Amino acid sequence: MTYTRFLTLVAVFLFPALTLAEDPWVVYQGSEGVGKGKHVVLISGDEEYRSEEALPQLGKILAKHYGFKCTVLFAIDPKTGIINPNVNNNIPGLEALKTADLMVIFTRFRNLPDDQMKHIAEYVEAGKPIVGLRTATHAFSNGGNKTFGKYHWQAKGEWDGGFGRFVLGETWINHHGGHGSQATRGIVVSEAKDHPILRGIKDGDVFGPTDVYGVRGLPGDSKPLVMGQVVDGMKFADKALAGKKNEPMMPVAWTKTFKVGDKTGRVFTTTMGASQDLGYEGTRRLVVNACLWAAGFEEKIAEKSNVDLVGEYNPTPFRAVGMWKGTTKPVDLAPK
Repeated sequence: MTYTRFLTLVAVFLFPALTLAEDPWVVYQGSEGVGKGKHVVLISGDEEYRSEEALPQLGKILAKHYGFKCTVLFAIDPKTGIINPNVNNNIPGLEALKTADLMVIFTRFRNLPDDQMKHIAEYVEAGKPIVGLRTATHAFSNGGNKTFGKYHWQAKGEWDGGFGRFVLGETWINHHGGHGSQATRGIVVSEAKDHPILRGIKDGDVFGPTDVYGVRGLPGDSKPLVMGQVVDGMKFADKALAGKKNEPMMPVAWTKTFKVGDKTGRVFTTTMGASQDLGYEGTRRLVVNACLWAAGFEEKIAEKSNVDLVGEYNPTPFRAVGMWKGTTKPVDLAPK
């Protein structure tokens, strides 16, 4: 055995955190702030809206500006270790939810194995807080699963509409606005203007090139915060689309509670949140404020919360991903 190899083995034995393998997730460790000592787990995995870009940036913001420890999980190709959202049955690291104080979920049609899905179910069914972004309304496609079939986006019976409808407030319905041609502008619900999540947000601040999703009517325990004005174009300055698409407007952000057994949890859901959407300050503020509210820090939300981007952020235009050409591994997103 060489001297170098001996020292490596000693280091691994004495300091088990120093592993020889790369972790298939990334951790942004906060220091000071209202979230110090609290753990947020952010779960990505969608084939279109680039949650693998959005959630690391959100995690950085929550860690740097608010002190949270943020663990970001990804859809991983087990053969290569590369982040690949087309791999819909593998999100390693979900056991991190055991110590989570908040789960942020941005997945689409995932069909996870039971040994991974159980960690999500244990978290949800403990009544712990959840923030759901964009495709989280149809987070799971596991209808044939006897153990966790009620999470399926078209589930019937116990959880009609699955995780999306029962927990978050809605499942997948349709594209209400023109997909790829009509952006979304947020209009604050007047009755909710004093809600802590809306501090520092006025009509038009929330914007994103993703289109308005259809909502058939939120459950009675939901409170709409922002309505989605369909925009006649994809630019921030474009006008509202004339006609019945905005008569009335669909909710694009709301709060809700869910009850499982004797456990009750608080939820914030927005059908916005794609990586491009987070390029807009008002949309970031909505999501960051929602994370603070869900984690129980509503009284700490400032009149204009700090949502400055952390590091370089150049989100990829959303599109359905066919042949995945990405080469990024979680270690490439780790703090330098």
